[in-house]
Amino acid sequence: MLTIGQLAAYAGVTIKAIRHYHERGLLTEPERDSSGYRRYSAGDAVTLIKIRTLAGAGVPLARIKDLLDADPDTLAAAIGEIDRDIDERIAQLQVTRDQLSQLRGGDWLYVSPQVADYLDDLRSLGVSERAVRVERDGWILMQTASPDAAASWIAEKRELMADPEFRDLYLAHDAAYDWSPDDPRLPGLADRTRTWLMMHPSRSECEPVDNPEIAKLAAQTQPGASSPAWDRLARLMGG
Repeated sequence: MLTIGQLAAYAGVTIKAIRHYHERGLLTEPERDSSGYRRYSAGDAVTLIKIRTLAGAGVPLARIKDLLDADPDTLAAAIGEIDRDIDERIAQLQVTRDQLSQLRGGDWLYVSPQVADYLDDLRSLGVSERAVRVERDGWILMQTASPDAAASWIAEKRELMADPEFRDLYLAHDAAYDWSPDDPRLPGLADRTRTWLMMHPSRSECEPVDNPEIAKLAAQTQPGASSPAWDRLARLMGG
């Protein structure tokens, strides 16, 4: 007969684990002997090793009790089901690993590959990280607002970035964010922008938006999406 400590050492588990198995009804807890100790038999050791083996194979404790004395066919069917569950968990873990890998790539986790490439292009042009962040967050929201149209919007935006004049205007607007609203350069930038827009009407402005409220949110409420200088620039362009 074995004490609980001897049984734990023999089976390669902890005393705490044995007590947990008692609580779960997996292993019968023997009565104390005249010395006040619980004594475990060879049968208890066999049962404990079965529990350890099944648990180590990934069988949930809730299933183990039914499998301890199961016939070979029942055990094989249950193990097959558990094996399929493990396959599903492995697939889910692979998805999680892929997402973690994407996190190392920054923007790729949150936006489409086309948008992520576009954001990288902005950084290469010397666009401020503030502007890149505003663009990224806007695309996150706009892809939710209208997933189908977002693809055509980003295609048009990348075409525009291939135009040297547009790139120059984009960089000028980025720089103007930090200008004083009384900066004498603002009227000239407004005129240049207005002229360019008249010569290059946007195709995407005609695209229907599935969720106008999200689109409005993207345009109006992002942190860093406007500044006093930009507010004045907008008024000058509208005037």
